[in-house]
Amino acid sequence: MNIPEPSRPRRIDMHVHLVGNGSAGTGCWYEPTGLTRLLQPVMLRAMGLPAAALSGDFDRIYRDRLVELVRGSSLDAAVLLAHDRVYRDDGAAWEGRGTFHVPNDYVLALAREHACFLPAVSIHPGRPDALDELERCLAAGAVALKLLPNCHNVDCARPAYAPFWARMAEAGLPLIAHTGCESTVDEARPDLAHPHNLLAPLRAGVKVIAAHCGTGKPGLGREWFHVWRAMLRDHPNLYGDISALSIPGRDRFLPLCRHAGVAERVLHGSDVPVPVFAWPALARKRIRFRQYLALRRERNPLERDYALKRMMGFDDRMFATAERVLRLARPEQTAARSA
Repeated sequence: MNIPEPSRPRRIDMHVHLVGNGSAGTGCWYEPTGLTRLLQPVMLRAMGLPAAALSGDFDRIYRDRLVELVRGSSLDAAVLLAHDRVYRDDGAAWEGRGTFHVPNDYVLALAREHACFLPAVSIHPGRPDALDELERCLAAGAVALKLLPNCHNVDCARPAYAPFWARMAEAGLPLIAHTGCESTVDEARPDLAHPHNLLAPLRAGVKVIAAHCGTGKPGLGREWFHVWRAMLRDHPNLYGDISALSIPGRDRFLPLCRHAGVAERVLHGSDVPVPVFAWPALARKRIRFRQYLALRRERNPLERDYALKRMMGFDDRMFATAERVLRLARPEQTAARSA
């Protein structure tokens, strides 16, 4: 792993997906359907993995590849995202819904084993054990909590969730929540991808990172970048990440994230294993042809995404914003506060 100089904060990719099929007893599962199944080989290629990896020890193969990618990049660390199951409004597991599952224990264990990983857990606030699981993950060193409200079926305004948001705010645990369109994960409530769904945790004092800044793609609807940008003025605890903003259509919003009043609230993220595209930036004349060729030659998707954003003018301040937003206290400090 690259060791940061004392003069600068760590460069953190705060949106990296962990995926597995349970082959190593991790408890992961992956059951793509429809468009997600069609995108599966594309995402494998983006990671530099053969299709045969899915029928082998995929847990180990994917984990080892992620370690290799982070250590071979200009980044100092990557936030690994757990992914909870889907739950109904009454707190019962919603059988038959969901594309994949990554248990909190798996993410927490990998972060203990590899200093280049930071653990973001995933807990549906309607689970019967939600607060107990939150306490356990806080004590284990969680740096953030990740949810896709539209996929997990999380209406953040439900009164029953208020104690959960309050405890997150008290602990300084930020919420990373998907906003905007979605095409790689099964959706239970597409309307819950609207940034206004995040108002309840924001008002409770939670630092909220709107993944993808509410962006959408032409023809798919659910494009709320300007809603998210307007919300920044009223909510100083609201941020956004620019993960997957190299995707055609979403890429048109990337330069807007460098504007005054927005750039200070943006965090770097890649959304790996979602592919990183360079040609939209070339087509819009945001990078030069020689830069495009250099990006095409870069086989590490984490480095390609980092380099693309550098070429487009993002500087160390954006790559280091995660240092002041994520909960980076040591686990033993959390345990002492809870005692």
